[in-house]
Amino acid sequence: MVLKTFGWSFAVTALGLVAAVFYGGWTAFGIVAILSILEISLSFDNAVVNAGILKKMNAFWQKIFLTIGILIAVFGMRLVFPVVIVAVSAQLGPIEAVDLALTDKDRYQELVTDAHPSIAAFGGMFLLMIFLDFIFEDRDIKWLGWLERPLSKLGKIDMLSVCIALIVLLVSSITFGAHAHQHGGTHADKAETVLLSGIAGLITYMIVGGLSSFFEDKLEEEEEREHEAEEQAAREGKPKSAVKLAGKAAFFMFLYLEVLDASFSFDGVIGAFAITNDIVLMALGLGIGAMYVRSLTVYLVRQGTLDDYVYLEHGAHYAIGALAMILLVTIQYEINEIITGLIGVVLIGASFWSSVRRNKALAAAEGNAGSSDKTEVSSGV
Repeated sequence: MVLKTFGWSFAVTALGLVAAVFYGGWTAFGIVAILSILEISLSFDNAVVNAGILKKMNAFWQKIFLTIGILIAVFGMRLVFPVVIVAVSAQLGPIEAVDLALTDKDRYQELVTDAHPSIAAFGGMFLLMIFLDFIFEDRDIKWLGWLERPLSKLGKIDMLSVCIALIVLLVSSITFGAHAHQHGGTHADKAETVLLSGIAGLITYMIVGGLSSFFEDKLEEEEEREHEAEEQAAREGKPKSAVKLAGKAAFFMFLYLEVLDASFSFDGVIGAFAITNDIVLMALGLGIGAMYVRSLTVYLVRQGTLDDYVYLEHGAHYAIGALAMILLVTIQYEINEIITGLIGVVLIGASFWSSVRRNKALAAAEGNAGSSDKTEVSSGV
């Protein structure tokens, strides 16, 4: 099971590390290994959240996520995205941007750093919306009841998550503008960039998330109708349209997953520049890490881990909230990637531990109930 799920990840790791040695010797090997570990540690929460969405999709779309999805994740976000940042921010052509990435690495890193506020604002807002919509939803299982109960009541207020997200964005842009003004105003226009990028992140979340929810609801309605009158639906040819609807629902979920993965990868791509500004080593290291995140997602789905450890999803969403705030803070201040990774690992670790404790408590309660039933039977005899 492990080899089947992680086989491609192991193969890509071996190829990536060999390619690194040929490209830049053992130093390059070390850098790629460090980048891989960085990406996995920063994206573990990504895998847990992805698994929650992926388990709703059929085997075909799970395969699409692992094939086409991985191409988008590795080549799109880890290789093309940093070049696009430079091309847009420096107003260069794509070929010039690639040439700059390969020949003038210091200038390339400088341009990516300049583009960081807009990246952080877009990714921060997208992830913040995911977190807010999760904590404001009233769910049967609550991890931190003292916090989640009152928040779920507040969640009944329409558009509350959007209002809070916009307030956070406004504060971030004003703070950044004031900070830039104090330092000579050279980056004062970045306050507007932060605001526009954040709104773009919010709009992206609402469009993609809204479409996936719409088609998911439609799919559930259709499945209920099929369940009620399966024979009649078969005669009228409804199963065919239901398959098409499932395809639409799965497609928008897939699209949502890709945008989600892109937002998660912002911190990994930006963090990679703290280790190297060589785009080839960056693509190799982050690409290997991305493969493991994909494999881990599928493993969690197939093993039913999220069903067994019910608080894992909560921990992952709290990690998303922390990452969103960290991204927004990095608009003005530098935060070490180790801190970012550790926060996610600690939150997910705590939720896993809580899940284990809950499972043990339930098992003990069932055991006690079973023994008391036996006692009643024996006394009745």
